[in-house]
Amino acid sequence: MSKVVPNAKLFLVLSFFSLLVFILDNISLLNLPRQLIFYITNPVSFGIYNTNRNIGKQFYFIFQARFAAQENKALKEQVGQLLSENANLRKKITEAEAMLNQEKHLDPQTYNLTPARPIGLGRYLKIDKGFASGIKAGQAVVFEDNFIGKVISVSPQASNVQLLTDPDSKVAAFSQDKEGRAKGILAGQFGTEVLLDKILHEEKIDEGNLVYSEGTEGYLPRGLILGKVIQVLGQENEVFKQAKVQPIFDIRDLELVFIIEE
Repeated sequence: MSKVVPNAKLFLVLSFFSLLVFILDNISLLNLPRQLIFYITNPVSFGIYNTNRNIGKQFYFIFQARFAAQENKALKEQVGQLLSENANLRKKITEAEAMLNQEKHLDPQTYNLTPARPIGLGRYLKIDKGFASGIKAGQAVVFEDNFIGKVISVSPQASNVQLLTDPDSKVAAFSQDKEGRAKGILAGQFGTEVLLDKILHEEKIDEGNLVYSEGTEGYLPRGLILGKVIQVLGQENEVFKQAKVQPIFDIRDLELVFIIEE
């Protein structure tokens, strides 16, 4: 019974204050306190609202930036893949064109040609075919109707080619124009030039003349282009004269070369 009475008193007090507030509100006596409270709390509410909105914007910006970064990365990967595919496609087209052009210059019914890709260039040209593909030392390497060099060493999957510019390279050669023919030995020099040596002084040779293979070596067909004369050297009273010869092609520009097999 002692616990019930305090609860009844509390109920009566609360009821009284509720009735008092209701009456004061009906006669508009609470308008001024309400406005005062609103005036005090409104800036706080507005600040909390702005803070929440700014935090929301920052989280949205972070989310959008992360999404954009992921999308940008995916686009870069797609662009890289497309560029790689495009490069491979262009390489295949270039190789197909080289194969067709090669058949126009050396008849595949006469010559058994094996295509190979250059994969390194130091003193020797390294190609991606070896004795596993039937390549042997001593075979001629050509591009179209131009002699590039001779295979000098072979491994299962690669071979080294001695170029015309190599100091150890020597090929019987001749130059011919309307005024006659000049014969000599085409010897490699250090650098990008070769020298046609042992030309008889009375034989006619001029700048711009093409130099061809004699074909006396056995492995090398006659009439392959070895280069172009860029300078004639010699004195009137000498028995022999020389001519500087420059290869037609820069080997670094070739996608394919061809080995003449037996």
